[in-house]
Amino acid sequence: MKFLDGFTEQAYALLRIVAGLLFLAHGVQKFLNFPAPFPMPLNPMLTAAGAIELVAGTLIVIGVFTRPAAFIASGMSAVGYWVAHGTQGPFPIANGGETIVLYCFLFLFIAARGAGIWSADGAMKK
Repeated sequence: MKFLDGFTEQAYALLRIVAGLLFLAHGVQKFLNFPAPFPMPLNPMLTAAGAIELVAGTLIVIGVFTRPAAFIASGMSAVGYWVAHGTQGPFPIANGGETIVLYCFLFLFIAARGAGIWSADGAMKK
């Protein structure tokens, strides 16, 4: 797979952007019922989660304040897992929590690595 060696920065940027867009979509669904209705009424915790998904997802996509936004998104995902899925059993594949666990560790990695190329953070450094 050496043909991909020269594209690690672009692949990372795509990972950051797509992850941010997918996270953002969770907040859009909660508040706008788009593209499908959110399946339950919003309580204060779901409202806070939706706000974090909207704001952090947007910041991660744009690549501005990427590290703090990703760190907050990672923490929110960890809390979301334990509150909504971890009580249903210890195995993410069995309790429906594999997606939120993946978000947790993906955003932790983005928080550690930073925005990279194709980002407002990267453009400001130049």
